[in-house]
Amino acid sequence: MEVIYEDNHIIIVNKQSGEIVQGDKTGDRPLSELVKDYIKEKYQKPGAVFLGVVHRLDRPVSGLVVFARTSKALARLNKMFAEGEVHKTYWAIVQNKPEAEEGLLQNWLVRNEKQNKSYAYDREVPNSKLAKLKYRLIGESERYYLLEVQLMTGRHHQIRCQLSTMGCPIKGDLKYGAKRSNQDGSISLLARRIEFVHPVSKEKIAVEAPLPADILWETLKKSVK
Repeated sequence: MEVIYEDNHIIIVNKQSGEIVQGDKTGDRPLSELVKDYIKEKYQKPGAVFLGVVHRLDRPVSGLVVFARTSKALARLNKMFAEGEVHKTYWAIVQNKPEAEEGLLQNWLVRNEKQNKSYAYDREVPNSKLAKLKYRLIGESERYYLLEVQLMTGRHHQIRCQLSTMGCPIKGDLKYGAKRSNQDGSISLLARRIEFVHPVSKEKIAVEAPLPADILWETLKKSVK
């Protein structure tokens, strides 16, 4: 487990593809429990360790996850996430070049619980939620394109669904139209950067995740304009 930032109130870790943030029906040991173990061992804490889950990343996605180490931080972070005060930047590798090199995507998403999938519409429909993101083409190789995505809302599978609807499914994301899977079962979506004002100290926090250990990520990074 890779810790990117920690203090008395928050801890930010780099999630690997395949890990779950919080326990689910699979019964697999979640990242939240690994973080608790890390805190317990490092600080030799007796008894149960408090850790608040503030947000999640899909299982095949890698990158930054913020946890709260105190109840005060948890309450304030929950409010900050809800009010859009936490700025998240993602990098996505796609196979098709978008028609416009940058733009705003706005769709209404409907989540299908049984399929664990979201569907996008260009107008409001029953049970839909407005989803907005900004994207920008920042790099390319012979076969792939690197998009930087700024999330403006936080919907189920939002980036995956909206980029696919635009005609640019994320590499490895079979659920949303990729032609083939990645060998390790990941999808090429990285929670790259996160910025916010610390919920307690009020200092500005800005951290960046390392790239996955993959030659394509490194190649595309070198092409960033």
